[in-house]
Amino acid sequence: MGEYQHSLDDKGRLIIPSKLREGLGEKFILTRGLDHSLFVYPLTEWSHMEEKMKTLPTTQADARAFVRMFFSGAVECEPDKQWRISIPQNLREHARINKDLYVLGVSTRVEIWAKEVWEEYSSKVEESYEALAEKIVGIGL
Repeated sequence: MGEYQHSLDDKGRLIIPSKLREGLGEKFILTRGLDHSLFVYPLTEWSHMEEKMKTLPTTQADARAFVRMFFSGAVECEPDKQWRISIPQNLREHARINKDLYVLGVSTRVEIWAKEVWEEYSSKVEESYEALAEKIVGIGL
């Protein structure tokens, strides 16, 4: 968990925050996320996601499209000794990442956001945070 400000280096690499490293493990998966973010999954959580995705009906166009985008953007990452990973250009474009970014710990995954995108998103959502809490109470929270 947590929110960390970072920047890409000149080679498009990101240093994973030290507080998130243990939860990710030595190898993990980076893929397209939602809301113009990137999702990072530990291998065990990635396996759970794969199993869930297998249950989606291939006869539904929306399910096929989502699964295609989710998996086609996925790359396995193995950080170097300084815990840097390279973010491929296609994923940087998806997340609108140029240089400055946020790395968020979100339950079973890590999210990577372009600084401007996260700041815009979080300020919008913060305005309705309490209303969102009231809505999700009905789903068992």
